[in-house]
Amino acid sequence: MTAQERLQQGFTVWLTGLSGAGKSTIARTLSAELERRGYCVDVLDGDEVRTHLSKGLGFSREDRDTNIARIAFVASLLVRHGAAVITAAISPYAEARAEARARIGNFVEVYVRCSLDELVRRDVKGLYLKALSGEIQHFTGVSDPYEEPRDPEVVVDTERESVEQSVSKVVGTLEARGYVAAQRRVTA
Repeated sequence: MTAQERLQQGFTVWLTGLSGAGKSTIARTLSAELERRGYCVDVLDGDEVRTHLSKGLGFSREDRDTNIARIAFVASLLVRHGAAVITAAISPYAEARAEARARIGNFVEVYVRCSLDELVRRDVKGLYLKALSGEIQHFTGVSDPYEEPRDPEVVVDTERESVEQSVSKVVGTLEARGYVAAQRRVTA
């Protein structure tokens, strides 16, 4: 496949990380950057998908995997039609992410990393404190597992990087892999 053919194909940027790590913020900023460059972009946010496509699912492993499979199915359809798809979903299990990658094909996994201490500090709703105290059960990263990606294409650290720096790393990877046309850098 030539670079030109690859640029005309759709792809998925799969943002995974704990609740509050910054997935949705990065997704919105990345979406705006790709749209500015002329790409047709769809964002599949985990919270919105749960409301509209996965209503009624709980937080068991089976339900979480079903939710991720539904997101992957929709993403695969959009990618097949040339869209740039950005998913922002916790997607806590490595096996479900691997199945999403296999289904979609053109896939860039981005681990949105942030320490638990920082997530607790950021949490305006107090969900982490409630989970840590046992008030909330099955909370990913506290009382339910989160399997960190072993070999993601990109790792962003939202505790140490600005949103712009994180998005720049993702865009650089998309350019390097031929999914997005590189833009000339203007030097002063």
